[in-house]
Amino acid sequence: MKKIVISLGGSILVPSLESNNIKQYCDVLTELSKIYQVFVVIGGGGEARRYIGIARSLEIDEATSDELGILITRINASLLSWAVGGSAYPAVAENYTDALKYAESGKIVVMGGVTPGQTTDAVSAVLAERVKADLLINLTSIDGIYSEDPKKNSNATKYDYMTPDELINIVSAGKMGAGSNNVIDLVAAKIIQRSGIPLIVLDGNNPKNLTDALLKGSFSGSFVSNTKKDILPL
Repeated sequence: MKKIVISLGGSILVPSLESNNIKQYCDVLTELSKIYQVFVVIGGGGEARRYIGIARSLEIDEATSDELGILITRINASLLSWAVGGSAYPAVAENYTDALKYAESGKIVVMGGVTPGQTTDAVSAVLAERVKADLLINLTSIDGIYSEDPKKNSNATKYDYMTPDELINIVSAGKMGAGSNNVIDLVAAKIIQRSGIPLIVLDGNNPKNLTDALLKGSFSGSFVSNTKKDILPL
């Protein structure tokens, strides 16, 4: 059974508490778990940023503020895990060793943040390396990797394919943003480079994009790999 690691942004899963995509992703992940060993890393999204903003206004140090954000990622992860039910391992992994242990059950493994100063993009890349994943998937709010933030510059160039070295160059230049966040951070890009694990970046607003990519090989996102050889459907 091939292994996939999915980095799912908190703002994609829970845009707001009143409007969320948890049920839709439960259905998609349950379907995929019948074919793949699935690991999902959940971000904190807007809620984490709001709490961190409050912490900073109270002059709480950055490392502690990061820990607060990690707690929010784990709340989001718990919501998803509990909603998935029996197809997911009944506890959120708090470190990579837990994730490996929980995977022995054959169930979906869900986790949030791990270490202060490290984004969930980086967590998902490290996790992919640890479990020897066949593919890393980043589900974000835009439909791929761009030369600049396409929400701010409509003339930004979209990259259908690039090598890990090219990804690092773009991230290092600070040109690849989505709102105030990079699509992939530098730590994650470097881990992708050293591990050689292929990455695809997809618009996660529609959960069907994930199943179309994995099961049909149909996607309009960006593909990062040392070779341009198609790997989808996986």
